[in-house]
Amino acid sequence: MGDTVRIRDVIGALEQAYPTGLAEDWDAVGLVCGDPESVVQRVLFCVDPLEATVDEAVDFGAQLVISHHPLLLRGVHGVPADDHKGRVVHRLIRSGIGLYCAHTNADKASPGVSDALAGALGLSRTRPLMPTAPGADTGLGRIGELAQAESFREFVRRVADGLPTTTWGVRGAGDPDREIRTVAVCGGAGDSFLTAAAEAGVDAYVTADLRHHPAGEHLAQADVPGASVPALVDVAHWASEWPWCQQAADLVSAALPDTVEVLVSTRRTDPWTVHAGATPDPGRAHA
Repeated sequence: MGDTVRIRDVIGALEQAYPTGLAEDWDAVGLVCGDPESVVQRVLFCVDPLEATVDEAVDFGAQLVISHHPLLLRGVHGVPADDHKGRVVHRLIRSGIGLYCAHTNADKASPGVSDALAGALGLSRTRPLMPTAPGADTGLGRIGELAQAESFREFVRRVADGLPTTTWGVRGAGDPDREIRTVAVCGGAGDSFLTAAAEAGVDAYVTADLRHHPAGEHLAQADVPGASVPALVDVAHWASEWPWCQQAADLVSAALPDTVEVLVSTRRTDPWTVHAGATPDPGRAHA
């Protein structure tokens, strides 16, 4: 190990890459608990700051957890130990572990969450789907290209192979034989950007938490003459953002070489645990 590293040093590296000024006004990013002057030797990176990931941090001997999702996004009036979030706070403090969250600032940064997702799918030449300003490198979502075109059926399999396995799986909506070359992606819930993906003229759009009505209304636009309607790929929210953990871990390792150990959480914190049912006949309901 090299020089002593403190929580504030890790925060400095993170906020240089993911400036807090990029965060949405409603977001809650930054240090949730922990002393900025505390010494750090090991850091755990995760999507969700849950009891399971705190357990993993304790087992790793970490002094700091970096999560993508905030623990206390909405206002709270207390953190009692008999409440889920309160238990997380108490466990962190008792274990001498700090918690730092990088959420929408990491979503918009360049590189950020959607760059990591694009990389996992083999996309290159990326640019923001929703730039923070005209011509900016920062912004929500990314548009990229595959090295060569492939069928939508093959592309959905590419997405499944590129992301961690979840019970939710990967769902595609579109012609299985459609040729896919340009792709928009958005880590996390991205159905509010369906129109932006269509206006970008991409062949497919990959995101999480797609809802029935927005997806159906989007696909119905294919009947409009001259409309550009991307095929849709819906993945688990956790899986879409998990590649960012390695990006952030690599960033800290590069900024503080030979001083801290990093670990990307392998706990699957996607909430879905059971999936049933076969592939339906798209032309029929139950017989």
